[in-house]
Parts: sequence; C-alpha cells; structure tokens
Amino acid sequence: MRIMIVGAGMIGQHLSEKLSGEGQEVVLVDSDEKKLRRLERELNVMPVVGSGASPRVLEKAGIEQTDLFIAVTDSDEINLIACIISRQYKVKTRIARVRNEDFYAQGTSRVEKTLGIDLVISPDLAMTEEILRLITLSQAVEVAEFGHGQVDLLGYQAKAGHPCVGSTLAELRDLQRTYHFLVVAITRGETTIIPRGDDKVEVDDKLYLVARRPDVPLVEKLLFATTSRLPRRVFIIGGGSIGAQVASQLEQLRIEVRLLEQDAKVCERLAEQLENTVVLNSDGLEAHDLLEEDIDQADLVIAVTSSDTTNILSSLLAKHHGAKKCITLISNPGFVPMLGKLGIDVPLSPRQVAANMILRYVRRDGGGRVVSVASLLGNDAEVVEMKVPDHDQFVDLPLKHLTFPYGSIVGAIMRGHQTIIPTGDTRLAPDDNLIIFFTSDAEQGVASLFDK
Repeated sequence: MRIMIVGAGMIGQHLSEKLSGEGQEVVLVDSDEKKLRRLERELNVMPVVGSGASPRVLEKAGIEQTDLFIAVTDSDEINLIACIISRQYKVKTRIARVRNEDFYAQGTSRVEKTLGIDLVISPDLAMTEEILRLITLSQAVEVAEFGHGQVDLLGYQAKAGHPCVGSTLAELRDLQRTYHFLVVAITRGETTIIPRGDDKVEVDDKLYLVARRPDVPLVEKLLFATTSRLPRRVFIIGGGSIGAQVASQLEQLRIEVRLLEQDAKVCERLAEQLENTVVLNSDGLEAHDLLEEDIDQADLVIAVTSSDTTNILSSLLAKHHGAKKCITLISNPGFVPMLGKLGIDVPLSPRQVAANMILRYVRRDGGGRVVSVASLLGNDAEVVEMKVPDHDQFVDLPLKHLTFPYGSIVGAIMRGHQTIIPTGDTRLAPDDNLIIFFTSDAEQGVASLFDK
C-alpha cells in the first residue's frame, strides 16, 4: 500500500516508523527540509519538501498513486485543505487531525461527511477518552481494549506486599486456568520480558496481563489485593480542552472535582460551563494552595497543562503531599523513560494516543488480517488483534503447532462473542481473532505468521 503522510511532527514520525516498518511504501511531506533529511536516514520513507496544502507538492509526492492519505500537521487548515485536495485524485482513504473544538460541536460524523474525510481525529478527545478508561480501571497504569471491548490488556505496577510479588510464572499459570487471565509480559526497567515458567515477579515490575472484562476485578484482587473503583476526589491541573472535558465527564459520574487553572479568564469561563466542579486560579505548583484544598486526600491527580515541566512537577508535588495516583500528560517522548523512577504513575503521550487511534482505523479499513493494534508507552512492545485465515491448514490446529516468533505470545482468542484465554492445546477455528503481544524484535515474524 502507498501511504502519504503530511506533517513530520511527533504523530507523523510515529506513524511513519510503524507503517514503513511493516513494509508499506510511505511518503512523508513536510516544509522542514532538515527534519525530513534526518528522518530519511532513520526511517524507510520517501521525503518530499513542501506544503501539504499545495497541489503541486502533492503531485510531486505521487498523490495520484496514493491509497491512504494522512494529514497530521499542527495546522487544522492545512490538514483539512490537504484532505480536500486529495479527493480530486481519488485517494481511497483520507484521515485528518483537527484540534479546533468548533469542528466537533455537531459531532465528527457530520464533519467527515461534509468534507469527504473518512476519519477526523481530535488529539484532545482521544486523550480524554484514554484518561476516562484509566479512571474506570483505577488500579491499572496502562489499558488497551480489544475484541470490541470484550477483553482488556492491562498494565499493573507490582509493589511490595502484592500477592503476585515473588511468584513464578509457573505458579501464576496454575491460577490462570481457574481465573481466566494470562500474564503476557513483564517490563523490568527498560527491558520487556516475555515470561517463562521460572521467571519471578519482582517489586517495581510492570505486569501486562490479558483478561476478560468481567473477570478483571477478581484478577486484581488475586494478584494485587485490591480492585479498581471510581475515585471519590479528583484534582485536574490545567483548564484547557482536555481538562475541561474530563471535568465535565467526571461531574456526570458524581465525582468531586477540583480544577486548577493559571489563567483567570479561563477560570471564569470554566466556572460558568461546569456545574459542580470547584475551579481554582492556581498553576498547581504552589504547595500551600494544594494543601489548602486537601490534595493529601486526593484519590487521583490529572495534570494536563500545555507544559511538560508543569505537568511533571505538579504531579510530583501532589504525590509528595499524599495524592494516591497521578495521570500525567507528556508531549516529549524523551521524558518517558525516566518518569517511573521519579514516581510518575501513569504518563500519557498525546502522540501515541492519537497515532494508535489512526493505526487502529488503518488496520480495520485495510481489509487485511490485522484488526486492531496498540503500541505501549515507554517500551518496545505492541499488541495486535489478528484474524486467522479460513484455510484448511489452520482449521482445528492446536495453538502450540503455530510457529510464533521468539518474543511473542497469544494472550486471548476472540471467537464470535466468546473470549478464550488459551493454552497450547487450544485449537484454532476459521475467523478466530488472536490477541498477540510481541516485542519489536518479533514484529516481522508476527506480521508473516499466516503467510503460508
């Protein structure tokens, strides 16, 4: 497939890396020649210098031969104009990133239909949805949904006193047969391990497990001696689009919310818009203000200002004074590896959230075997939902007879409305969907799993 990406920012770079790594023909268009030359050396992409809103530049980039067009610059206008221009060249699928909230007043489907764009994605809306998922599954530090929400891939931090700490994977495997979950990976420091039977869970490990949605509370209790519940008191630091949307959603869940915003005029507007949220004129970096508002009793702090520095420092300050958990927006991916050591519970990357949403759409729209995909923040692992071909050689085939590359593991099988946590003896059926966890070294092997 020939894919044209307009915009070599963080989302464009992430998409280029993923899609070119899968063997797709990727053309990257941007006006920053220096950045394009660097990416040409690092990635297998064809760079084209110029504006994505210029028909001449798009023709030079080969728009007439393009199957998928993705516009993800920092300018809404360029993204929309580029997609509209691409219609003249009969590009099959068009995707645009749009930040302006006015485009969403009538719903994205109306915008998509009016402009002839297949998917309009708002990074702020995507971030809001991701935060709400993490609030619902409060004990998890990472969440990905598969099988239309029937099964979750969940990341948990193992802490001293958790029942799972010190257990081998063989011991956990005995429990898995009864409680329907599967530990698919352990992240230890910057290393991702596909665990074997004699691997032990250690303090500060991040455990990734797959479980059916109804089984999650029982599995949490079994492994971590606690269960997810909605927080009672939440502090939101940052009154921008994300902060305001999250506050509005939490009000509907009857959660006590305090929102801190530095700009006094924004505070006035938010106080009028939000019904039950306490809006405070503060930047979240004044310990006195936080303690006066009982930050020490907060179940959750969500830092979503436009500044990574403010988000990190305000989260650390809140944790120091007793806040139980922090969700912290981080735009610069270079900060991510050090955040766990600093005590940041859940870093969220707008780039990765938006890119994952686009990748899921691309896979589903592509009509191939890959149904959905998610990249995991801060490590080199991914999860993919892949359809088993309707070929005789795969019918009734035991899972252990399918040659999986080293560094990969099947976490679940979706069969219609049924979710199966598999063993090696589980037999495949036509059109089964496999939820496969794998490290980057195993990516090519997973992609070619059914190429027989």
